[in-house]
Amino acid sequence: MSVRIVVMGPSGSGKSTVGAALAERLGARFVDGDDLHPLTNVEKMAAGIPLDDDDRMPWLRVVGATLRGEDRIVVACSALRRRYRDAIREEADDAFFAELVVDRDTLASRLDARADHFMPASLMDSQLEALEPLADDEIGVRIEASLPLTQEIDAIRDALAATAR
Repeated sequence: MSVRIVVMGPSGSGKSTVGAALAERLGARFVDGDDLHPLTNVEKMAAGIPLDDDDRMPWLRVVGATLRGEDRIVVACSALRRRYRDAIREEADDAFFAELVVDRDTLASRLDARADHFMPASLMDSQLEALEPLADDEIGVRIEASLPLTQEIDAIRDALAATAR
């Protein structure tokens, strides 16, 4: 059975941590969507400038193509808006989305504690403004990202298994 999962949410929600642990649990490859950004996007974000849709759409197509190219893969990708998730699904129509839900204060403290990431805490508000939660008609699950990591992984795995039935 193919497993193509996008762990989504704003910067600081735990996508990379959850995605890597989930991939290990499922015996899948993990890819951090940040590593798929072109250098121009990284430079723009590092300068504190939010990406616009013209910046994001080529990157989202690469995320989708990366998903499509493997049978067992987990990709960490913000996928904040429905149209961004739709762009990924255009490339990988069986993608399952796991949204990590985190309150603003927790995000702020996580971003402030990070020193080795190109995404500055100053862009948090633009990410939260862009966020469109996973809709009921989208294949996936919303997970409270303040749970212990093993519970988050179990919840995603259980939701994925429920959709496969």
